[in-house]
Amino acid sequence: MKRVIIVRHAKSVPYGYDNDFYRDLTDRGEIDAEKISEKLKDLGVNPELVIASPATRTMHTATIFCQTLGYDRSKIRQEEVLYEGLTTQSFIDMLHALPEPVQTVFVFGHNPTVYYLAYNLVKYFNSDMPTCSTVAIDFQVEKWSDVSARVGRLAFQLTPKSI
Repeated sequence: MKRVIIVRHAKSVPYGYDNDFYRDLTDRGEIDAEKISEKLKDLGVNPELVIASPATRTMHTATIFCQTLGYDRSKIRQEEVLYEGLTTQSFIDMLHALPEPVQTVFVFGHNPTVYYLAYNLVKYFNSDMPTCSTVAIDFQVEKWSDVSARVGRLAFQLTPKSI
């Protein structure tokens, strides 16, 4: 089984849109990221690989998760396409290229892309992706190259309000 955990960055400052890439998290965003990552730790969910948009708010969210989950933050793989937005097929192509020993990958990104990915990777996703929303999608496959759209199973979704 392969597991993809999609995380929307935590709550960011509501200003600075003229320099959007560098907007950082609010205090609430930091607290929410700590809360969600602690819940994942309690559930025994750990990343074997972390991929993130290089935007400040996304990297800050990923760093908090990594600190809680014991993943070396210097190993976060930054992918510009996660900031710019990518299609579901482009995302699937990215998954196809992952090393086979990796079973669980965390991907940190932005709306609306993260919503569309969750919606298109599972058969039925009729939820929302508020800030710091974390969606785990399981694929009953042995190889990343066998992952495809609409065949994932929603294992769980965590939101700050649900904890």
